Amino acid sequence: MGLDLGTSGLKGIALGSSGAILGRASAGYPTHRPEVGAYEQDTGDWLRAVSVVLARLGAIVPSGRWRALGLSGMIPTLVTIGADGRALGRAVTWQDSRADDLGDSFRSRCGASELYRLTGQWVDGRYLVPMFGRIARDSASRACAARVIASAKDYLFGWLTGELATDPSTASGYGCYALEAGRWSPAVVAEAAAFGVGLSSAPGVASSSSLASALAGLPEVRPSVSWRPLRAEVAGQLGCGPIPVVLGAADSVLGALGLGVREPGQVGYIAGTSTVILGISDRLVFDPSHRFLVTPLAEDGRWGVEMDLLATGSAIDWLAGVLGLGVPDLVKLAAEADPFRSPVLLPYLSPGEQGALWDPSLHGAIVGLNLGHGREHLARALVNGIVLESRRCLAVLDETLGSGHAVWVAGGSAGGASFRRDLADATRRAVSMPGDDDFSAYSARGAALIAALAVDGGWPGGAFPAGGAASAAAAGRAAEPDEARARRWDELWVAHEAARLAFHRLSSRADLIVRDVN
Repeated sequence: MGLDLGTSGLKGIALGSSGAILGRASAGYPTHRPEVGAYEQDTGDWLRAVSVVLARLGAIVPSGRWRALGLSGMIPTLVTIGADGRALGRAVTWQDSRADDLGDSFRSRCGASELYRLTGQWVDGRYLVPMFGRIARDSASRACAARVIASAKDYLFGWLTGELATDPSTASGYGCYALEAGRWSPAVVAEAAAFGVGLSSAPGVASSSSLASALAGLPEVRPSVSWRPLRAEVAGQLGCGPIPVVLGAADSVLGALGLGVREPGQVGYIAGTSTVILGISDRLVFDPSHRFLVTPLAEDGRWGVEMDLLATGSAIDWLAGVLGLGVPDLVKLAAEADPFRSPVLLPYLSPGEQGALWDPSLHGAIVGLNLGHGREHLARALVNGIVLESRRCLAVLDETLGSGHAVWVAGGSAGGASFRRDLADATRRAVSMPGDDDFSAYSARGAALIAALAVDGGWPGGAFPAGGAASAAAAGRAAEPDEARARRWDELWVAHEAARLAFHRLSSRADLIVRDVN
């Protein structure tokens, strides 16, 4: 069994001994936005979703047949936990931008380049340490009551087993995990505590001792295949016995695994609320310009070279709502529109970006709009923007991993034939989609695969089952680039970059003027 605790909901999947999908289920939960920049979720909603999804799976595959349960989850998402093991307040998701200023300050204190070389991350306000610093600044009572901070999946593992732990890929989202050492960095944790001392000098801010206490209680980092038995209370509710609950990994890591992307040079492209673009490396590699993150994978000796486009699925949802359309209708409009007759849309709607640009100051814009444009041109412009930012990221992977590698796509709008053709043309590479009938639950599939590896050693011969990327060619879902269209996409790229640079200069000047006026 595999569970993926995602941004918009929880997905579950059951795999049989052959690797075939026997059952799937999902349950959504709301995101609360109490103020500008805030994105919060109730952990109680997560736990209710777990109960719903497991009950639905149990109706398909009786719980007496369950061998193990593997976990995947969104990162970085902060849960503050009190002395009784319960969550304090709502979780703060990775979309939250309220700690951007603290992220910049913390990165500067640690030395930005040194921190990147140590952690593989360009740590900003969406990592757990700066997020917790923001809570200490804005909610002293909550920070003082916190005994430990944890990511979303870690909290779920603790609720299911009674033990709190994290894995290397999820630990990378805290902002203080040393990749090569494979443990929390004492120097960065100490710097975080000192950072808290500076915050605590302001009236109404949590004391530095409470901050240091929460940082001292960071979860133990264990391998992804680590497991503990399901708590008796939960097992009794499910009727499955104390089966192993396997720690698993981050959603990006297990999404690639579930997609079948495991070997060095392969690239996975997983579209959801955001889009993860992840290449596989068999060595630890960094980028002097910090254009990508380095994420430990669930299998030893493998590293993910990762870029995340923040506002892809959420931008599509937003534009569909603005235009009064359903998401499928918007995607259909975009597919039918000429990509070369639409305005330029800069898709940094989160705001900010964590792809190859990695710039929290970026904002979205539409350039070249005229009275001849309709809804279909706006829909197409958004897809163009996403494709072109994907091109930027894939070009960085070419520099790092070598060129010419096929891309395996899954999830959301990336599943459409039109999108695969556009991405193939814009990047001049083959773009394939798995042939199995899935509903984008690749992270849940990866969680189930890791669970099988943990308790059974995997499938016969130690290999993972066929499926995912391996089935794409047989299904005829591979798009090959067309050179004539690729040259047209080159023109769109020039226009996209010119608009980005011009708008960045304009917005920077506008920010200066506003600051002067204030």
